[in-house]
Amino acid sequence: MRIATFNINNVVKRLPNLLAWLADTAPDVVCLQELKATDAAFPAAELEAAGYGAVWAGQRTWNGVAILARGAEPIVTRYELPGDPADAQARYIEAAVRGVLVASIYAPNGNPNPGPKFAYKLAWLARLAAHAAELMASGAPVALAGDYNVVPTEADIYQPNSWAGDALVDPAARQAFAALLAQGWTDSLLALASPHAISSPRETRGRRLGREAAEREGANPSAGANNAPWTFWSYLRRRWENDHGLRIDHILLSPTLAPRLKTAGVDKPVRGEDGASDHAPTWIDLAD
Repeated sequence: MRIATFNINNVVKRLPNLLAWLADTAPDVVCLQELKATDAAFPAAELEAAGYGAVWAGQRTWNGVAILARGAEPIVTRYELPGDPADAQARYIEAAVRGVLVASIYAPNGNPNPGPKFAYKLAWLARLAAHAAELMASGAPVALAGDYNVVPTEADIYQPNSWAGDALVDPAARQAFAALLAQGWTDSLLALASPHAISSPRETRGRRLGREAAEREGANPSAGANNAPWTFWSYLRRRWENDHGLRIDHILLSPTLAPRLKTAGVDKPVRGEDGASDHAPTWIDLAD
């Protein structure tokens, strides 16, 4: 069972990229973030034609999350993160798929930092931790997948201290992420960190050739000092062209699901395609 997370950065604009990736890699479950589309504009018909059932919580501008399931209909358990009834931002959706409870997470960016946006980020992460603790206590097999907008450590960035002051690397945000892990969640990419875990074993021949060419040109390791692969390359300052990446997309597994973890990686070539998102799909494979 393959579970993937992909900040698509506008699902309507990048639908061709999404459909091509789905056709190439056939993940079983996909968590999407940053839909930038209302509920009515979500491309459900096109995804159904591609073989995927979908549930979603849409919103204009920067938000919106979805869960796709290959050949199945996800069963929604939550459309929002509990803890603040006044929060109208579409950043969390949760559904049961093939016996696993899956959450698609789009945590706040938090910039400018300091300020009210960063305070909202910390409050949102605290709510996530509280809900995650309840999920942990339930004993259910759970995957918390998405764009957490947190670089866990300086080992998860192309150059230590290069984003100093940014909300993605703020010590308080890192502490919040570490506190979440301390509940007992497994950080999949870190648990199976490998300098070669940057491309899917289901990649097409064209993408394989492109990856191999990039490796010959010295584009690897595309990972930090801990060998956990990067998932995000900003559009700014030629960070993609210079392979200056960060790891901010994470798939956390509950103790009841973590023993099934087999492989994990990032489909880096997707980030280099025309019209690409600034994130690459991140995935794990679970034993049946």
